Amino acid sequence: MKGFFITGTDTEVGKTCITAGLTFAFTQAGLRVAPIKPLAAGQEFVDGQWVNEDVQRLHAAQNIGMTADQVGPLQFRAACAPHIAAALEGRSIERAPLLAAIHASAALGELALVEGVGGFRVPLCEGWDTADLAVDLGLPVVLIVGLRLGCINHALLTAEAVRARGLRLVGWVANTVDAEMPHLTDNLTALGASLDAPCWGHVPRLESPTPAAVAAHLNLNHALLHSRAALSL
Repeated sequence: MKGFFITGTDTEVGKTCITAGLTFAFTQAGLRVAPIKPLAAGQEFVDGQWVNEDVQRLHAAQNIGMTADQVGPLQFRAACAPHIAAALEGRSIERAPLLAAIHASAALGELALVEGVGGFRVPLCEGWDTADLAVDLGLPVVLIVGLRLGCINHALLTAEAVRARGLRLVGWVANTVDAEMPHLTDNLTALGASLDAPCWGHVPRLESPTPAAVAAHLNLNHALLHSRAALSL
């Protein structure tokens, strides 16, 4: 599999918006991109079917003919930790079938963007969490940093955890969660000096965070450099 594993400093930091933006940017650069959200918790009943907003966002961002189920192979109704959501439905998260589904979806494109769930370490089933998932996939990691109070600590701890698993942190994206965050520039400077990875962009608080709007704030030089390196491995 060629591509990136997209993780975040926490839940609700904009992983899906950034993944959709990267999908758009890489697609505009001529790559066939397969965005994948292996686990998605939280569905609404719309037009006679259960849908997950994040899966729908990623599905709309791709142009290689993926179905919503190929983008989001395992979806649950309740908006909570996936292992809890699975238990509420009497279902289980099984390692081998989920990995097989991810590989099958990734094979539809030439560059896969696999988005994690929550932060870097979220339980999935006994003895297996999202950090283990990232290791199983072996993809280089892109960290989405939600800019709000506490983000430096969250980002550095996540970067440390990523590297402790033997994974490569190839870049990070700053996403403005709190538009009124004080000392935002100073926080960005501290993150840039401490994360030891290139910044792929700083996305401000957008009124309409479409994939194109997000992509406009991404540094394509860094992103494309690493994507081509990933494809050549």
